[in-house]
Amino acid sequence: MSQHLLEHFSSQLDQLKQQGNLRQFSQNFQQDRFITINQQRMLNLASNDYLGLASETSLREQFFDETPNAQRWMSSSSSRLLTGNFPEYEQLEASLSQAFQGRAALLFNSGYHMNVGILPALADSKTLILADKLVHASMIDGIRLSTAKYVRYRHNDQSHLSQLLEKYHDDRAFERIIVVTESIFSMDGDETDLAALVQIKKQFSKVMLYVDEAHAIGVRGEQGLGCAEQYAVIDEIDFLVGTFGKALASIGGYLICHSVIRDYLINTMRPLIFSTAQPPNCMAWTHFIFYKVLHMQTERKHLTHISQHLQQSVQTLGFDCPSSSHIVPVIIGDSAQTVEKAKALQAAGFYIMPVRPPTVPQHSARLRISLTAKVDLEEIKQLEQHLARLSHVR
Repeated sequence: MSQHLLEHFSSQLDQLKQQGNLRQFSQNFQQDRFITINQQRMLNLASNDYLGLASETSLREQFFDETPNAQRWMSSSSSRLLTGNFPEYEQLEASLSQAFQGRAALLFNSGYHMNVGILPALADSKTLILADKLVHASMIDGIRLSTAKYVRYRHNDQSHLSQLLEKYHDDRAFERIIVVTESIFSMDGDETDLAALVQIKKQFSKVMLYVDEAHAIGVRGEQGLGCAEQYAVIDEIDFLVGTFGKALASIGGYLICHSVIRDYLINTMRPLIFSTAQPPNCMAWTHFIFYKVLHMQTERKHLTHISQHLQQSVQTLGFDCPSSSHIVPVIIGDSAQTVEKAKALQAAGFYIMPVRPPTVPQHSARLRISLTAKVDLEEIKQLEQHLARLSHVR
């Protein structure tokens, strides 16, 4: 490629750098309670390993001890519709179905595959999608890939959502309306009132709910099945999706739905049909971890306790912090200031990353503190002391 052709991309990178929004891969190659970068040892507060299972060596040892070598398939070498439908997939789907009150389950290669595949398969020109303003990029991409009309409603503003439903529900151009949201939002750490959302759905016959539990599976509900379990609305959510790559320390995505929807997606969802399936060994590992998670009530209670402690402290210090979960943002606003505060916290021994536009809206750069059940209260109090010092440097 000639230098002339590269100049456009180089100038775009320079602009990002000047704005404080240039991204680079982290030097961290560890998934552990503590990480060391450039000889600096830091408490890991940037991981999505919410229950601390990914760093548990004993779990990996137990899994491989219980899995004969003949069953350690490292590749499916095919899509599930050809020769890639190993027993491990169907066993995991059966267990998910049993846990989620007998509803059908379907597995995907990743949460991103899931969200960019389900919505285009379901939504046609006779579909209206109403999506929360802050839904994840994968859902936005899925919406854009569909042929549906879509409208974004103000974040967690169910009054605005109701107004839009009143406006569009009787429009004959639409046979169905899909409301798309997350249960716990990945950047603000706040949550949707799922019980209220279900009540809104019941008022409109055309409405179906699509709820992503990526940041709630494992950490909410008595068995860790997410906010839908916590608020007893599993049966009321038409498309209940989530990922295994966070609290469940594995990889892949899942959908809990009606059996008709499952069959329909097997026949129409392009990322499912045309992708090589996950390695069966990964599905076996997910199955193994899933049963552990069902019984981790103590870890979930501890995570809730330290999360509430940090939320209250951050708000008391005067920072904007909308969180009601284990994802605790400290919203700074300016990208350059956010990067500097992240560096200061890293120097103090806390691995916290800055999150900047376009991942979050302009002027809302933040420190994203991602808590896990491995963090103890004393460490939270130490972090709060350092945040108090930073609160005076604006």
